[in-house]
Amino acid sequence: MHVVRDGPREAPPLLLIHGSGASGASWGPMVPVLARHHHLIRVDLPGCGKSPPARSYDVPGQAGRVAALLDDLGLGPVLAAGHSSGGYVATALAERRPDLVRSLALISTGPSLDALLPQPLILRALLGPPLGRLIWSRRPEAWIRKGIMATAARPVDVPDDLVAEVQGTTYRAFRMVMRENTAYINERSVPERLADLEVPVLAIVGAADPRWDPESARRYEAVPNVRVESLPDVGHLPIIEVPEETGELLLAFAAAGRDTPSL
Repeated sequence: MHVVRDGPREAPPLLLIHGSGASGASWGPMVPVLARHHHLIRVDLPGCGKSPPARSYDVPGQAGRVAALLDDLGLGPVLAAGHSSGGYVATALAERRPDLVRSLALISTGPSLDALLPQPLILRALLGPPLGRLIWSRRPEAWIRKGIMATAARPVDVPDDLVAEVQGTTYRAFRMVMRENTAYINERSVPERLADLEVPVLAIVGAADPRWDPESARRYEAVPNVRVESLPDVGHLPIIEVPEETGELLLAFAAAGRDTPSL
């Protein structure tokens, strides 16, 4: 599993997990804010970015690979932050290895499948069969940028390295990841899973998210020890749209829980 580490190694560890088909580069705009206070661990999940494909992409299995990486690095417990479906992997990591997770931050993570909104046309064309399979390997960079920007609520500068790494993700890997993410939240919703975990949770949602119903973030309020933050005029990409504001929320959450004993 490809990993990039930023910030002082002696600082508190912050694990950053990207969403479906993206890569650790999606966190790039937040690195300057976070790396001053944390040792950042940005992973590329299997089949994404610079990590090789895997035979299986089930969410608990991906969490197991992340756990093995943390064990190899001698890190934990960490604040595990996931963007979009990366929040599923972070949640599964806490389910499988509570010793490795001090707290959880979920950013634009849909709580259950019924909260999914009709997707923008360009995303349906790029991601779904049959057209997606035919054009996937021929996607120009401009299409990838438009696809990413379609989930934002404001103009954004999409990092060049993110575009390049998304272009390298195979159609098969992406579709399998999406299928396994759906299976994970169909089995149990994210708030139900979090309610069984004795860890502090931060849920950040863009109030103008075009992918997930922003009102569905209220379901996280049923989780013990949770803090829900809604960002006005922000879409599905707070980590790119408002990286400084999102980073400050993460830093404040991390600082508040720093003196909390790990389980």
